[in-house]
Amino acid sequence: MMAAVSPKHSLQAELNKITELLEVLKQEQQDLVAADIDHLTSLTPQKSALVNEMATLATARHHALAEAGFPAMELGMESWLEAQHDDAANILWQQLLDQTRAAKELNRLNGVLINKHLGHTQGALQALRPQQTTVYGPSGMTTSGTTRRGFIAG
Repeated sequence: MMAAVSPKHSLQAELNKITELLEVLKQEQQDLVAADIDHLTSLTPQKSALVNEMATLATARHHALAEAGFPAMELGMESWLEAQHDDAANILWQQLLDQTRAAKELNRLNGVLINKHLGHTQGALQALRPQQTTVYGPSGMTTSGTTRRGFIAG
């Protein structure tokens, strides 16, 4: 009979993955500030893979918690740690929580930068579009007309 896997088993691997994700998010932020779209685009698959790997590790930890009789969630991990009196596991867990909070904040800030870039792009596109004006036709009904921007050559 195989021994059950401890919820502690994946903590170091999870910590390694969240640390890698933090590095990718920092690079993403640098690319956003520099508007380096080519490099930014190359980070997306890497970021997705790390998030998927982290989800797989967390699922394994949740299963191990359930097998040990604890809720299969973060609250269950807290309860499991209290029952174990394992300082090393507790330190790993706190580091994982700290790194996760840092990654969430960095991701939020990157989202703000993306929205700022998007706003500038939309403004630039709007400036390039012909302006619509409301014009009344011979029947008195409104019709749309395009204001033309012409150049005067002199």
